[in-house]
Amino acid sequence: MPDGSSSASDAAGYTVRAVAERLGIPTATLRSWNRRYEIGPTGHRPGTHRLYTEADIAQLDRMLGLIRGGATPAGAAATVRTPAVAPGDLSSLVTAAFALDYRSVTAQLTGALRTYGVADTWERLCRPAFAEIVARQLGGEGCIDVEHLLSWCITSALHRNNPPDRLRPRPIVLACTGGESHALPLEVLRAALAEREIGAQMLGADVPTAALADTLARLDRPAELVLWSQHESTALTSSVRAGTDAGAQVFVGGPGWDAVILPAAVERLASLPEAVRRLG
Repeated sequence: MPDGSSSASDAAGYTVRAVAERLGIPTATLRSWNRRYEIGPTGHRPGTHRLYTEADIAQLDRMLGLIRGGATPAGAAATVRTPAVAPGDLSSLVTAAFALDYRSVTAQLTGALRTYGVADTWERLCRPAFAEIVARQLGGEGCIDVEHLLSWCITSALHRNNPPDRLRPRPIVLACTGGESHALPLEVLRAALAEREIGAQMLGADVPTAALADTLARLDRPAELVLWSQHESTALTSSVRAGTDAGAQVFVGGPGWDAVILPAAVERLASLPEAVRRLG
């Protein structure tokens, strides 16, 4: 669930062993898929080590999801090799947002979610829309209201997409740290888990550490806790300690944690697919 900027590790690439450990599958499987189905390092050059990019890993993660859903490896490979159709018209969505036409924005988002799912809609429609809004704002145009409206419409569409009565409750707690108001990434994660019929406890924005501890104490078994921080000032280690003291498996997401030294047991979530895979 990063902000979309390319990281140094992405530019350098990942070895087959690192990718196998990250996805939880044998290295032999990765090599077999690369040999049989041409699913693997897209930038590989003869005489060099095979290094996977984040895009390659995302393709493999999608293939794994299809196989676990009942597809054959060959069928799953054919599906992920097919170029994805853009989930919606970016220009139309941005135009409706600037017109403050919440009905049109919500309808477009709802249609994309039903057709393409949460991950594709978020990565290939919502994030580019936010990027365009930010670019116009940096150019001097007042856009904060448009950004807020789009965020509200995304949240609304995500809640309509998966009715709660279909979900299997799990002790997964999603919370922004105290002072952190950017809850949308957690809403997206909640909805992506709901696509797998997994119900998570969504506490939302600005959760005080004491309230987080109270929530964890109410659960009948140790939780999986995801803490989101957009800014370094809200990356509260007290929230992390509340989770570890309660016996929870703590995950952190968001750029606020980048410069924070965390306990070895705390795991960082670098992307939406990774978060869904680890919690799913």
